Amino acid sequence: MKQAGAVTDGNTLNTQLINETIQRLAADGGGTLFFPAGTYLTASIRMESNITLDLEAGATLLFSDDFEQYLPYVEMRYEGVMMKSFQPLIYAVDAENITIKGEGKLDGQGKSWWMEFFKVMVDLKENGVRDVNPYQVLWDKENDTKAIYEETNSDYVGTLQHRFFRPPFIHPIRCNTVRIEGVTIVNSPFWTINPEFCDNVFIKGVTINNPPSPNTDGINPESCRNVHISDCHISVGDDCITIKSGRDLQGRNMGAPCENITITNCTMLAGHGGVVIGSEMSGSVRKITISNCVFDGTDRGIRLKSTRGRGGVVEQIRVNNIVMSNIKQEAIVMDLMYSNMPEEPFSDRTPVFRNIHISDLTGVNVKTPIKIRGLDESPIRDITLRNINIESSEKPFFQNYERIRLTDVIVNGEEIKLDK
Repeated sequence: MKQAGAVTDGNTLNTQLINETIQRLAADGGGTLFFPAGTYLTASIRMESNITLDLEAGATLLFSDDFEQYLPYVEMRYEGVMMKSFQPLIYAVDAENITIKGEGKLDGQGKSWWMEFFKVMVDLKENGVRDVNPYQVLWDKENDTKAIYEETNSDYVGTLQHRFFRPPFIHPIRCNTVRIEGVTIVNSPFWTINPEFCDNVFIKGVTINNPPSPNTDGINPESCRNVHISDCHISVGDDCITIKSGRDLQGRNMGAPCENITITNCTMLAGHGGVVIGSEMSGSVRKITISNCVFDGTDRGIRLKSTRGRGGVVEQIRVNNIVMSNIKQEAIVMDLMYSNMPEEPFSDRTPVFRNIHISDLTGVNVKTPIKIRGLDESPIRDITLRNINIESSEKPFFQNYERIRLTDVIVNGEEIKLDK
């Protein structure tokens, strides 16, 4: 990119040059943008088919914290709901064969985004709920947010109208063959790597470091197929890796599951959860394997969460060879009461957890070893826990379950048995 005229002083915007170069390469069938050592200030980068971003060691893509640089709004998915909002920092739509690789760094300068999020939340708390999002009106005076979000047909619309919508860092939508390899990613404004409706996603050897910050999840594949995540090191402000498939009515109507996901050889440090499924899983999640991972200092280890109103099925989950330490809450948790929703009859709004198998797990300095809590109308069923040894300060908790088998599950030196 230096040969193309990019300025590496960290102060001069290179956005136009980068995107024009991508368009020129794409018109010729594709190519690679190589970033030698230096600091390249940019805003949103729109990837096209057969394009590679290659960052040399010592190269930093530094993303502007001027929100206006991420306009106009584009199609994206925010916490499981399709909508229009700020352009993600790096994104692609309906593309194939896109790659981000190298030994360099991507810096999202997320602090300004986090502070604006807190500012809006405090303002709403002190001054009451408004008809429209105050920040959205500031940047898009011609559009009423109600008109934008009514298109989602979602149970969540009422809440969405009163939020500040930060962009994900890397957000490919409906793409085939996405590779992210080797790079270090820091200070994401929101979710860090967030592929949506993609097929064949490969994330390998990536380091993600986000400080304590709101909703800065590490890797969140949503409604994707054939995802391989390996050899990653993650420390973030929210969940480290989360598997999702859309939220509430819109997610159920779209019916796009997340399936065929492999997670292996990863290390998770700070984070609300090590590997999490949900709570946006309305399109269902199935055929997931998690193996050979270390969780050290996360709030929870393996966490499956949902609530009434989501619907969807989580099934065919297999977890093995996991080492945990310093877990602040539960080492293993499956919870269908993630939020306090009133009881209702079983319907397509009712979430289902079934056919989940966890084995060969050790944990030390854990608060709660195991928590399994289903619903009266939807017990968690067909679960096996085998060869698990945990040292914890509290006892396991089981409620509303069917057909759970424990084999060699040891907590504080004693084998755990169920009453039924």
